[in-house]
Amino acid sequence: MKRLELSSAAPVPGPVLCIVMDGVGLAPEGPSNAVSRAFTPTLDRLFATVPWVRLKAHGTAVGLPSDDDMGNSEVGHNALGSGQVFAQGAKLVTQSIESGKIFASETWRRLAGVAQTGRTLHFLGLFSDGNVHSHIDHLKALIVRAKADGVRRVRVHILLDGRDVGETSALDYVLPFEDFLSGLRSPDFDVKIASGGGRMKITMDRYEADWSMVERGWRTHVLGEGRQFPSAAEAIRTYRDELGVIDQDLPAFVIAENGRPVGAVEDGDSVVFFNFRGDRAIEISRTFDAPEGGFDKFDRVRVPKVFYAGMLEYDGDLHIPKHYLVDPPEITNTLGEYLAGSGLRQLAMSETQKFGHVTYFWNGNRSGKFSEELETYIEIPSDIVPFEQRPWMKCAEITDRLIELLEAGEYDFYRVNFPNGDMVGHTGSLEATICAMEALDLQLGRILPVIDRLHGVAVITADHGNADEMAEIDKKTGKPKLNADGSFKAKTSHTLNPVPCFIYDATGQGRISVKEDRGTFGLSNIAATVAELLGRKAPGMWDESLININ
Repeated sequence: MKRLELSSAAPVPGPVLCIVMDGVGLAPEGPSNAVSRAFTPTLDRLFATVPWVRLKAHGTAVGLPSDDDMGNSEVGHNALGSGQVFAQGAKLVTQSIESGKIFASETWRRLAGVAQTGRTLHFLGLFSDGNVHSHIDHLKALIVRAKADGVRRVRVHILLDGRDVGETSALDYVLPFEDFLSGLRSPDFDVKIASGGGRMKITMDRYEADWSMVERGWRTHVLGEGRQFPSAAEAIRTYRDELGVIDQDLPAFVIAENGRPVGAVEDGDSVVFFNFRGDRAIEISRTFDAPEGGFDKFDRVRVPKVFYAGMLEYDGDLHIPKHYLVDPPEITNTLGEYLAGSGLRQLAMSETQKFGHVTYFWNGNRSGKFSEELETYIEIPSDIVPFEQRPWMKCAEITDRLIELLEAGEYDFYRVNFPNGDMVGHTGSLEATICAMEALDLQLGRILPVIDRLHGVAVITADHGNADEMAEIDKKTGKPKLNADGSFKAKTSHTLNPVPCFIYDATGQGRISVKEDRGTFGLSNIAATVAELLGRKAPGMWDESLININ
């Protein structure tokens, strides 16, 4: 296994801790900035007294196609854990489509094989241009190629976003898409939207937090069960009038003609899950791939014999799904691998909502540990409630366990993710997100005195912004946009803002200095920083450390 060479500088005497404040970015103070509006005495003290730098956490700094692309937790933790920038899902898929490589793959040929059988090709995925889990342009390109390859019947199952894009923007995607489909439709090409629902209601669960979401999706997309509407637009308008909820929370709907669903999945069909991000694609992929009798999460009722493929392989160790269109990035030489090879003990911990981020994504999309003996993963089960109803989430329980383990002194490197700023920020509730930030700050105030007592170092950062910008901003005025009633037009997506990185040195030795903030540092600079704190040299392929140690 790969090892880190010893540095000429001795390791810090106490523990090295990396805290990821998920979704906490840097933005100007303002009425919709939940970070600055919250009462956060610990964060205020860090900004005022502790060396810190800004880190880029979006766009090309984390492997995305352009700097117009917001960062996300997946690519952020890849960069944090690998010390490098790898081309990520959206960019890989775009390149594969533009080059035609995706359509030359054996997987695409098998999917398009329904052209010979007269069966249906189904596309299922997140329906927006948020470019975090999927992109509608990828879907359009696949449909256009399906027609060119002789597929005669296509059905599209849409998961409404309202999270990585505007909270009530669904019709901005559905109506132009219907026009797009009308332009393709012909006597030889039957294409329609068949079903849908909000991404936080059906299909896109992650980390096995709520399998009932997947069950609702299965019954909607595959079985064609549920409330029927003549069109997706009518379903969206009706649910909004009846329930007043944002897109991500809209219930499931089925498009029907003459009382029959237009796109239930049948034997001999092909199905593509067109998301490129893995965390919310794994469970639905497992549901499709599992043989009859080999699935125990819920009663699938009917299991059609289909050829199923993901846009990417969402889990490279467990090979989920069995078939995929684009090879995922091969992320190698990660911090976790090098620390394990060097005999250093590691703890990774979060609650369910971000557990996979400090394990799977941190380790370069690897499910297993590098060393069962040297690594410990702890998952604190998340509550299954709307996050705005319990914005403190499990931050206190995470801190309880972290302090216990820090004081036990069994590990060299500890990494922990607090999901509050991101998960509550996604709800669009400014008040709840302010509460979430105050709960997080309380935990920082509990942890730092322990680092003081143990003479350790805490690297406190974030993976991207979210809570820092809770309203859509008018680009002309720089002020929050307003709804008709005078309230802020809520922003539920991530931001393009940088994130802070504090180097909290409690060693008392005065050996650590932070490099000048040149505006070029990113999340990938964290791995080398951790290695140096542990008395090791960073390997040459990693981006440079943020610190100097005398």
